[in-house]
Amino acid sequence: MRMMWLAVLLTGVLTRAAPERSADPYVGHIVVDGVHGDVLLEDKADVVMYPASIVKLMDLLLICEMIQRGERSLDEMVRVTAEASLIGGSQVYLKEGETFTLGEMLNALVIKSANDVAVALAVHTAGSTGAFVMRMNERARQLNMTQSVFRSVHGLPPGKDQEPDVTTPRDLAILCREVVKYPLALKYTSETFRMFRNNSFELRTHNYLLGKVPGCDGLKTGFFSLAGFSIAATALRGDLRVIAIVGGSKSRQTRDRTATELIESGFIRLEALERERRDARERAEREAAERALREAAEQAERARARRARIGWTVAVVVLFIAGAAGVMALRQRIRRPRNGFEMDL
Repeated sequence: MRMMWLAVLLTGVLTRAAPERSADPYVGHIVVDGVHGDVLLEDKADVVMYPASIVKLMDLLLICEMIQRGERSLDEMVRVTAEASLIGGSQVYLKEGETFTLGEMLNALVIKSANDVAVALAVHTAGSTGAFVMRMNERARQLNMTQSVFRSVHGLPPGKDQEPDVTTPRDLAILCREVVKYPLALKYTSETFRMFRNNSFELRTHNYLLGKVPGCDGLKTGFFSLAGFSIAATALRGDLRVIAIVGGSKSRQTRDRTATELIESGFIRLEALERERRDARERAEREAAERALREAAEQAERARARRARIGWTVAVVVLFIAGAAGVMALRQRIRRPRNGFEMDL
């Protein structure tokens, strides 16, 4: 009986965790403040979805962190393995034995969303795709991406007997907030065009918001038929950054239109929130200044009272000493001998 209930429970969990297929206009979305993480807008932000190629943002994050720690450099050479050369989908047609710099590979990973490059980088930096996937999931746990499970380094549809990558719009927003902390990452996500393999292969972005939405500098798109069209988009205007996630749209046009509208609405909300924050800061500063003045006045009053007490104490002591001295002088005068006789009181 216990085993039966356990099976029912596990079945329920798996059912709830199954990713949603593409929908019109989307499976779910969320918009957050890219700096503080406040949620500005959301609709079904916790629905489980296929991230598709957006998983490459985790690849990018891990490699940027390796570079920051000094474990890797953009100039080091990456050799293509047989495994990488056999990956399909969006690719740059890597051949076994070819070598490229890590920087060149990152261009192809992010701009072209090259699946073969994702595998090559995983093998190069972790020894195998399996080891790299373990790092992806470990980092997701550290970031509190509680509904995300990575099973590939590229986000392609799962093969036979394989499980898909799963995430939620909310989890992707967490990942994006971490990615935008790295100027190096934004350098790649903001590029729309690059040449590859000795200028013989063009890399063109799939993010059509770049150059169209003011301030847009990333981040990543994803697509396969079951998952639909998804995007993790961000824009920076002044000191304000908005991150918008749109998951599982039926069409690219709907996805991009929705993301554009969400970014614009997000900035309106964020500007209002910033005004509230500024007013709160100013109010707190005023209250702190008033409190400081009150404390200073209270300290001054306590100091004045203390000085007064000391003054009275000194006066009393002086009077006491003076009185005692007067009594002693009087006693000595009275006790002074007269005509050879000493008067004794």
